[in-house]
Amino acid sequence: MVLSVLLVRMQSLAHRELISLECRVKKWDIPVSLTVENQDALTQKQKVPLIQRLPVTCCQGDTSCLDEVLYGEIADKKALISAIAHSLQYLQTGNAAAAYQNYPVAGITRDRVIKSLKRFRELLLTTNSATELHQAIEREFVLYQSVGKDTKGSVLFTAYYEPLYAASRVPTPEYRYPVYRLPPDFNSWSKPHPTREELEGADGLQGAKGKLRGLELFWFRLRLEPYLAQIQGSARLQLADGSQTTIGYAGNIAYNYKSIGRELANDGKLPLEGMTMPIILDYFQKHPQELNIYIPRDRSFVFFQENHGEPAQGSINVPLTAERSIATDKSLMPPGALALIRASIPFVNPTGKMEERIVSRYVLDQDTGGAIKGAGRVDYFLGTGKLAGDRAGVTVSNGQLFYLLLKSKN
Repeated sequence: MVLSVLLVRMQSLAHRELISLECRVKKWDIPVSLTVENQDALTQKQKVPLIQRLPVTCCQGDTSCLDEVLYGEIADKKALISAIAHSLQYLQTGNAAAAYQNYPVAGITRDRVIKSLKRFRELLLTTNSATELHQAIEREFVLYQSVGKDTKGSVLFTAYYEPLYAASRVPTPEYRYPVYRLPPDFNSWSKPHPTREELEGADGLQGAKGKLRGLELFWFRLRLEPYLAQIQGSARLQLADGSQTTIGYAGNIAYNYKSIGRELANDGKLPLEGMTMPIILDYFQKHPQELNIYIPRDRSFVFFQENHGEPAQGSINVPLTAERSIATDKSLMPPGALALIRASIPFVNPTGKMEERIVSRYVLDQDTGGAIKGAGRVDYFLGTGKLAGDRAGVTVSNGQLFYLLLKSKN
């Protein structure tokens, strides 16, 4: 479960290295010949999340068209191959068979997704450059492009990560704020479920007085930490004895996530334009007493399980891979499938400063999230720890999402 949409700022794609508007934006939009031309068609088209098209031919000099890092460090190619293996593992399960049984887009089947992943893996192992790989994909694959939030292919990208926090297995005067196990009788809870505030109180310390009593899993030092762990859906914990463990998503109550960043903007505390996670965190560092006002406004609540050091897992129950796993709305998008994303992503340059670059990345669709709804949303997994968190906190841009499937004759 992924909920990393405290971010509310939106940016348009731009990159000074691209040589024309056609290369910069239009080439990546859904072609005009495939877009709807009247309102009746629009209503029908919105029911289909993906539209088939040919792969995008790279413009001369446009390196952002290629996933160049695959042919740099060996680790990048190994990470993608590992992520493919995880998806293939999922696709052999009964859950995958059920997910694809009534998939709404004609032509996308579990068998075709499996064959596409295996062929892409072969190409990845036998090609010697990003250009050679891209050319092979143009020959052998078709793309299914997300219609996005505007039916033209525009998708809002954010990012998430696995935070690292100090934690304790027992409560102490220093470690007071708990996360909780899934209640054993949760399926018998009446609906509507109690809200976050009803479960843990406005200050996050009242859980032992109600339905959460005895379900405490770990305790944290700061009020914000267990809440952020819920937003990210997982966390790596540093314990006092020097050991580490991990927690992952186990369930949630039936309320939609509400962004506390947007709530701050609605109250005039921060401007909506330009809001990022670091800005939100800085505000609460200066006004910690307001956490008890804004966190309870998010009625959603996530339960955890201890994963004993295992990596963060996605909604299809396979490990997530940094820079190679994404989360989408699984009621619309094909689980475990190979995708190509193109978006503006922040990187740390050699001087230590953050800079954004438009990049193309081959990824696997392996997760979902309470705030990731509709064809116009993608959450990009950036890994574990502070640097991943710093990058995730400022990732928000418009881009495109494509799924790669072998041509039918293959």
